Amino acid sequence: MMEEVVWERLRDANIPVLPMKQASTATEAVDAAKELGYPVAMKILSPDISHKSDVGGVVLGLASDGDVETAFHAMMERVKSQVPDAGIEGVVIQKMAEPGLEVIVGAKRDPQFGHVIMFGLGGIFVEICRDVSFRVTPVDREMARQMILEIKGSPILKGARGRTAVDMEVIIDVITGLSRMLEKYPGIVELDINPLVMYPGGAFAVDARILED
Repeated sequence: MMEEVVWERLRDANIPVLPMKQASTATEAVDAAKELGYPVAMKILSPDISHKSDVGGVVLGLASDGDVETAFHAMMERVKSQVPDAGIEGVVIQKMAEPGLEVIVGAKRDPQFGHVIMFGLGGIFVEICRDVSFRVTPVDREMARQMILEIKGSPILKGARGRTAVDMEVIIDVITGLSRMLEKYPGIVELDINPLVMYPGGAFAVDARILED
């Protein structure tokens, strides 16, 4: 699914996303970065590439006009060599997220149960520990709260060991918003918001992917 459609659907579901702009040339990318404010991330824009990092289609922490221009040309060359048949429409320039606690929210359509929503801690936690919870849609606020509390890492969200607690109500908003999105678009086969970066007073979806039949 096209990148702009993914982010539009997240916004429609009241899921907070980082400011971003599309660019088809290096000059447009620099202009977008200056408008958004440094530092920025650059991500390849292609309907044929789902896992951008695997083909060198993501660069983080660009801090100047020169960084952006150099990264644009290098990314185009790198991605075209990795996936020569992919249609490339340019890049997305995205405001870099402030450091926070990463969580993942996703969904898959199960042939027996329908859509199932998953929640867990992001980053290495989800890759190594597989500390996640699941619910079949529709998911209301109380169900979402229980999803959050039942993972082993939930004390981290509450501020264990000197950490700052994150805004749990925002996570609940995201899970229930995702549930409504799945009801509205039953053709969604798979969806990942990874990471959703959490703060004491909010959150931002930094990267997202939707597969639809």
